[in-house]
Amino acid sequence: MKKINITTIALLVYLIVMSIIGWPGNNPENNYTEYFLIIGATLVVIILLRYLQVKRMRMRGKWDKEDKPAKP
Repeated sequence: MKKINITTIALLVYLIVMSIIGWPGNNPENNYTEYFLIIGATLVVIILLRYLQVKRMRMRGKWDKEDKPAKP
């Protein structure tokens, strides 16, 4: 398993655990909109991080190919 996948899975598990711990409960004064907006924003950040990691890995592979001299 690639390091990128491990990082993404770890962040998603962390988000799930923190979402369960932070559940607003049965209190009628709780703001569920804010709760779900924070979860959504965190998911967007995790997806953005994964996208940037994949892009960086692809660019690094491209640079490595350019640096290696062609075999005669």
